[in-house]
Amino acid sequence: MYNSPVRIAIASDHAGFTLKEALKRTLGPSVERLDDFGTDSEESADYPDFAAAVGLRVASGEYDRGILICGTGIGMTIAANKIPGVRAATVWDETTARLCRSHNDANVLALGARELSPEFALALVRVFLETPFAGGRHQRRVDKVAALDRREAC
Repeated sequence: MYNSPVRIAIASDHAGFTLKEALKRTLGPSVERLDDFGTDSEESADYPDFAAAVGLRVASGEYDRGILICGTGIGMTIAANKIPGVRAATVWDETTARLCRSHNDANVLALGARELSPEFALALVRVFLETPFAGGRHQRRVDKVAALDRREAC
């Protein structure tokens, strides 16, 4: 299904738990590795904890991509983007899923479980995983984002 083996770290808070479980069932057989970093129920949980668990592993290179799910995807995106090396994007349609990869080299996808059906969320994940980074003029911009991670002036 994907151009190369993909190692994925996935996590959610309580609002995203059901969608996370559905995505795991569908994605698991089609990727090299899919590891769940919580939560394990619909009991109230704090999204920054799960954004950190996935973000740190993606930033370290242990995983190629991350998927985070909360009610809207926004909180997870904000928290994950605090980790140097993470380029997380909240997406809501196939265009944003494709462009976050091709233009921004996003390595973490954030989804809103209260905003997306499981079927549509899976379609967005597939676009995210199948779309390569375009490089070219976009590389210069991604390099400037990386400089911000290092607290260097652009």
